[in-house]
Amino acid sequence: MMTRRLLIASILMIIVFLSGICGYMIIEGWDFLDSLYMTVITISTVGFREVKSLTPQGRIFTILLIMFGMGILLFGISTFTAFLIEGELNVIFRRRKMVKNISGLTEHYIVCGIGRTGVHIIDELYKTGRSFVAIDNNEEVCRELDNKGILYIKGDATHSSVLKAANVEHARGVLCSLTNDAENLLLILTARVLNPKIRIIAKAEEEESENKMRRAGADGVILPLFIGGLRMASEMIRPKVVTFLDEMLKGHEEVFRVEDITIGDNSHINGMTLKESGLLGKKGFTVVGIRKGGRYIFNPSEEERLETGDTLILIGETKDIGEIKKFAG
Repeated sequence: MMTRRLLIASILMIIVFLSGICGYMIIEGWDFLDSLYMTVITISTVGFREVKSLTPQGRIFTILLIMFGMGILLFGISTFTAFLIEGELNVIFRRRKMVKNISGLTEHYIVCGIGRTGVHIIDELYKTGRSFVAIDNNEEVCRELDNKGILYIKGDATHSSVLKAANVEHARGVLCSLTNDAENLLLILTARVLNPKIRIIAKAEEEESENKMRRAGADGVILPLFIGGLRMASEMIRPKVVTFLDEMLKGHEEVFRVEDITIGDNSHINGMTLKESGLLGKKGFTVVGIRKGGRYIFNPSEEERLETGDTLILIGETKDIGEIKKFAG
């Protein structure tokens, strides 16, 4: 709306100036420069003397030019001023609202580095309905995040102040996908100091960096080259399985994922068998395994008893699994 008003004001100003120049050239017979000068001093009402003596027709034209020109000039100035002020205020208010929203987050995820890897991370978190904050130092990247309505912080993720601004003390996890392994290693150390209980997953370009990152406090380290190699081999020897996973991960209308639910002390299904819990009869997901201690039970029996600390491995629609998490977690 404001942009349209600004465009209209600009067009009207151009029309007034052209009308003034053409009017003086036709009525008084002046050249272009004299006509332009007279139009400017008339509309701006600076009080200078006329370029030359005006004829009666020229004076009437000048009166009309002052009346219409001043009104349009004031309209243009006020519109332009409002455009600048409202734009700045809008940025300030949006930033304050974003800071307030971030400070109120709990159990959220912090994605550090929105590069070629980070964009896929935030896309997955968004699709599966997770709360997250993105951190990046690139102005253009932050502008894109802002346009998409994604909570973000512009800054260096390895700095304690930036992680604190992302409410790292109350976050569930940090995903480290910065430019190089050295930066990710420093980020791991910084995040672990600020929140000893937080889960940290990092990206490593070099294989030798994996052990260093785990020693620094990373709970998991992902090697993109290693994962890429496995994916290529899988595509060759088990293409149907890979196609199934692709369809599951890339679905837009229905989002299917493999999820886990840890049974807590206060869980409604704690102490029940799978059959008694009612999970086997619910639509939208399938129980494919249970993690008990350090071992996994695949395709568990309906008589398998669920206990505190057990983790259910489910595959299904994220919205259905999300409802079960509220019930069983």
